[in-house]
Amino acid sequence: MPSSSTTTTTTRRRTPPGILLLRNKEWNLQTYRYTVLLITFLAYVCYHASRKPTGIVKSVLCPDPTRTKNKGWSPFNGPEGTSKLGEIDVAFLACYSLGMYVAGHLGDSLDLRMFLTMGMVFSGIFVGLFGMGYFWNVHGFWFYLTMQMIAGLFQATGWPSVVAVIGNWFGKRKRGLIMGVWNAHTSVGNITGSLLAASVLDYGWGWSFVVLGAVIMVGGFVVYFFLVAYPEDVGFCFVNGDEEAQLVKSVGVGGGVVVVEGRRENNGERSGGRGKSIGLLEACMIPGVITFAFCLFFAKLVAYTFLYWLPFYLTQTEIGGNYMSVKSAGNLSTLFDVGGIFGGILAGYMSDKLSARAITAATFMYAAIPAMLLYRSYGNVSMHANVALMIVTGLFVNGPYSLITTAVSADLGTHSSLKGDSRALATVTAIIDGTGSIGAAIGPLLTGFLSTRGWDEVFMMLISGAFIAGLLLSPLILAEIAEKTGKTMPNGQQNDGDAASQPLLDEER
Repeated sequence: MPSSSTTTTTTRRRTPPGILLLRNKEWNLQTYRYTVLLITFLAYVCYHASRKPTGIVKSVLCPDPTRTKNKGWSPFNGPEGTSKLGEIDVAFLACYSLGMYVAGHLGDSLDLRMFLTMGMVFSGIFVGLFGMGYFWNVHGFWFYLTMQMIAGLFQATGWPSVVAVIGNWFGKRKRGLIMGVWNAHTSVGNITGSLLAASVLDYGWGWSFVVLGAVIMVGGFVVYFFLVAYPEDVGFCFVNGDEEAQLVKSVGVGGGVVVVEGRRENNGERSGGRGKSIGLLEACMIPGVITFAFCLFFAKLVAYTFLYWLPFYLTQTEIGGNYMSVKSAGNLSTLFDVGGIFGGILAGYMSDKLSARAITAATFMYAAIPAMLLYRSYGNVSMHANVALMIVTGLFVNGPYSLITTAVSADLGTHSSLKGDSRALATVTAIIDGTGSIGAAIGPLLTGFLSTRGWDEVFMMLISGAFIAGLLLSPLILAEIAEKTGKTMPNGQQNDGDAASQPLLDEER
């Protein structure tokens, strides 16, 4: 068995430099978990914030000639301007979705901290280069298309990586609530990106991209210095098998046995190392992966249409007898994401209490249909009505999207069929979110064409997408109902232990 000093040396080599500087004494498990939650939260805030400038500047690049003297920006200011903006969106999201499948496998094969750092830095570079087209007076469509495509590829590094890191540190118990709260980074990022992009818009639309590009690059350096991607990098390991695995402090590892605070335990794959990554086809065979992937296809179609087109829609719609400015529309659109924060938390909490991810996701998708109908029909009555209905719509649209991309992906990435191999986390997450991102690409693209024929057609597309997303989960809903019925105790109580009374960040895996 290697000596304790040898194990400590290996651990220090993997420990992020910022953690080594801050840590005056050994941190406990809780401290590391909170640190991981915070760093991954900030990282994905940066990712989503850097995607907002295109939505904010649409009305500047392609203004309504009947309402402003602004001539816009060639090549987006002609009769086909909205269609070209839609093509820019789909170029980004198509490369994002394709890159996701590759990034997921790489995330399970490479060091997650370094992989995430490089993805953030290069994402920032190409987001900033898109904005530099303003300062360089570039009017070629090819330039903006290329910058968006490359940025999309690097943005794909984010989601599989952060979900895999969280999955490395947290188990299934109350994962829905933990990740529902944590997934607020999506909405916080959208809000932050909207406010920052709108705040510098008066200085030129290029600044919106340059500022947000700089933000995600800074976030990349924070990840490099402070993110602990694997528990074993700071001396923790798993014991007691797969279903009841616990993270504990190890003082020596070797020979299939781990010494844990003075006692010996069987080592196994979970405690001995990071395991092997699995292939895409193997990950697709995990029960539920394909079903949730196609559900997310339609859920993200709806969510990303709002993400990219809501500010533009607000400038084109008369609300309370008045039209909004570009800056005001960008600021107001953040309320959709405020609703999304509550939606993600509520969906995660409900899925934990019910122990039913599919039932919860489908319920939210079906509830989003009347919410969108009401927003389209009555959102123009007054500003107060628009705000209230926008928040409610954001809650139901983003709730299932948040649940599937976080807790569901992490559950399936640590499925019992993997025999404890946690290296499937990034791959499974990439399959689900990559498929969803194809829908996210199609939605904004169709909106670019349909909006020229009227916004009613856009909303019919969104309602259809929400309905199909819920319908796709029907087999899993029936399976969950059957499972819950089969597990019902003679006294009518569920055999779920005392999970509700356990702290969120307790020591169990």
